[in-house]
Amino acid sequence: MFLLLGTISLAPIVGSLLLYYFWKPQAFTNYGELLAAAPLAGVTIPAKDDKPLRIDELRGNWIFLTVDSGNCDDYCQSKLYVMRQIRLTQGKDQERIERIWLIPDGVPPPGIEAEYRGTRAVLLANGDFLARLPAADSPRDHIYVIDPFGNLMMRFPRDVDPQRMKKDVEKLMKNSSGWIRTAK
Repeated sequence: MFLLLGTISLAPIVGSLLLYYFWKPQAFTNYGELLAAAPLAGVTIPAKDDKPLRIDELRGNWIFLTVDSGNCDDYCQSKLYVMRQIRLTQGKDQERIERIWLIPDGVPPPGIEAEYRGTRAVLLANGDFLARLPAADSPRDHIYVIDPFGNLMMRFPRDVDPQRMKKDVEKLMKNSSGWIRTAK
């Protein structure tokens, strides 16, 4: 009887250890690519207008970050549109999301700021910060996500599917809703 009771008690522990070490899931539910967390807290993004953007200023918020030219072609506008719309679909959680548009060529955006109001356009003074953004070809190909603690943690592919991105962001908002909001 004692041996049976011990076996029943240890079965969940042994089972969980076996699953942890020997079972690898074949599919994941996230659409965005999870990145090895790269700390950006304390990093300052140099800007040409002498108003550098400190990632710490946005601490406590999720950040969508994109990189593109100030001449903003159709692809650039589609990324800005998706970032705006995904933020708006989050309802009460939309205030927890910031949007940043890094402009490495230093060309001021041609009057599209009103359409994407709330997106911070940063004219980069140099390309050093871009080296922190992992990309196979170009950082321009992705929408990046920075968590409320200042860690670069996810990126979405070039031609992002807004519905699938929305589901990922909804999961992030739901799972982080109980986090303690840090001071700005």
